[in-house]
Order: sequence, then structure tokens, then C-alpha cells
Amino acid sequence: VQLQASGGGLVQAGGSLRLSCAASGSIFSINDMGWYRQAPGKERELVAAITSGGSTNYADSVKGRFTISRDNAKNTVYLQMNSLKPEDTAVYYCNVFDYESVMDYWGKGTLVTVSS
Repeated sequence: VQLQASGGGLVQAGGSLRLSCAASGSIFSINDMGWYRQAPGKERELVAAITSGGSTNYADSVKGRFTISRDNAKNTVYLQMNSLKPEDTAVYYCNVFDYESVMDYWGKGTLVTVSS
């Protein structure tokens, strides 16, 4: 399974970005997809996750600003990020947990930089 993330970049505070991550290869239809981020000098943290049934979970720091969604037919997960803050600056990683293989898959990461 390979994950290809896109959509990162440089944006001013208050702006928006949309991240996408497409999973390719042999992946079970029942899986969780999510986004994590890692800022310099900090540990990787969960940003948002979504089950194959559409249930979502968000970090408190992004609730009301970020929205995670997915297209099961395309095995793609999205992260719409609005009202971005400088503290959102990080490398964002796409993650898929496959319930059949019980495997975690990670994308290479995409850098989001929010300037003040």
C-alpha cells in the first residue's frame, strides 16, 4: 500500500489549505484514515481521523477549523484546513490503518507553513 499526499504549502494566518491523500495497492475496504502532524521539536500528534463508516475524531486544537472527509471509492482522504494559525505549521502525514492486515501505513508527509 502506498500513500500519496498533496496540498501542503505556505499560507498566511487565517488562510485555508486542503490536503489530499490517495491510497493505492491492496487495501481492505474497512480501514481508518487520518492525518497526523509533527512540528519541529515536537512529537507526532493526531490531527483528525475518519472511519470507513464516516465517524470522525479531531484534536481539540483543530476542532471547528479543520474538516476531514474521505472518498471510499477512490481510497482518498482529505483535510480541509481553515482559519490556519502559525501553530498549525508542521509536516502533515497521512495514515491508514487496515483492519484486515492489521497494518499501519504512512505517507511521506507534506509541509504546511503558516506565516503570521
